Amino acid sequence: MIKLVCRDYGFDCDFIASGDDVKQVVDAYGHHSTEEHGIEYSKEALMQFIIRKG
Repeated sequence: MIKLVCRDYGFDCDFIASGDDVKQVVDAYGHHSTEEHGIEYSKEALMQFIIRKG
């Protein structure tokens, strides 16, 4: 399972994007980050987050 957690990236936020589909997780986290935090990450940057987490 793939998981991106806002708290892991310095936000005081309980949002978690998780699932087995990388594209779906990246899209969900990217949308949340843009709408809630005003930070637009590229899909490549979000893929690097996933890769670094292992």
